[in-house]
Amino acid sequence: RDKAINILEVFIFLPVVMKIVEYRIPLPLTCAEYRIGQLYAVSKSSNQETNGDTGVEVLVNEPYEKEDSKGQYTHKIYHLGSKIPGWLAALAPASALKIEEKAWNGFPHIRTELTNPFMGARFTYTVETMHLDNDAGSEENILKMSKSELKQRVVKHIDIVDPVPESEDPTKFKSEKTNRGPLQKGWEKTADPLMCAYKIVTVDFRYFGLQNKVENLILSYQDTIFAKFHQQVFCWLDEWYGMTIEDIREYEAKLSEEMNSKIEKTEQKD
Repeated sequence: RDKAINILEVFIFLPVVMKIVEYRIPLPLTCAEYRIGQLYAVSKSSNQETNGDTGVEVLVNEPYEKEDSKGQYTHKIYHLGSKIPGWLAALAPASALKIEEKAWNGFPHIRTELTNPFMGARFTYTVETMHLDNDAGSEENILKMSKSELKQRVVKHIDIVDPVPESEDPTKFKSEKTNRGPLQKGWEKTADPLMCAYKIVTVDFRYFGLQNKVENLILSYQDTIFAKFHQQVFCWLDEWYGMTIEDIREYEAKLSEEMNSKIEKTEQKD
């Protein structure tokens, strides 16, 4: 493994073009509802995914305030463990199997930055998100991208009724609290309420010979992650509907303790 890393280190970085993908994800919710449902689903799904050598460790979850925005700041570590392909794990030391996430949730705008200590500036991954009520994904430049960025951008539409392996099924879910669902193809044409989450993902993996392979791998995972997550937000509607932001903060704190405890027990075994 060390020899493979040394070989990679001697490559000279060449001028490369990063990948930019914009996801448009309509949902039968209001933005105010989605704000609660998103936070609930992040905590619940993160806790479900934390097991063995994989999972989420929450370092910081606190309010922030900047000149142009304010909201909630989070700092997390994703322990990738056995979730990455063997060919990639063979090239990477243990420090490369962790991803740091910093997010500024100033809803309706959210900025998320992912980094890797081993890769440093050679790996950048950002997600800029904007949420819009009464919209199914018709805005063409909601986050004011430059002309050069628009030329690079690939737009992908995600329909939460399309099946995803090992996920919730909006075509079978009926909300008892809101009477929404089950959803069928074309649901967004008559949905009330309706909103759209616009997510612009920018990924740049600067290792000569591996760039395209790793970037495509990351984005293939991202397609599934976004689809599965938003299916969960909708299908868990009756679990979070009616919760306040204070309720959510208590829920986040409780599950953060559970996740951190799981990570600590795994590290102690190692």
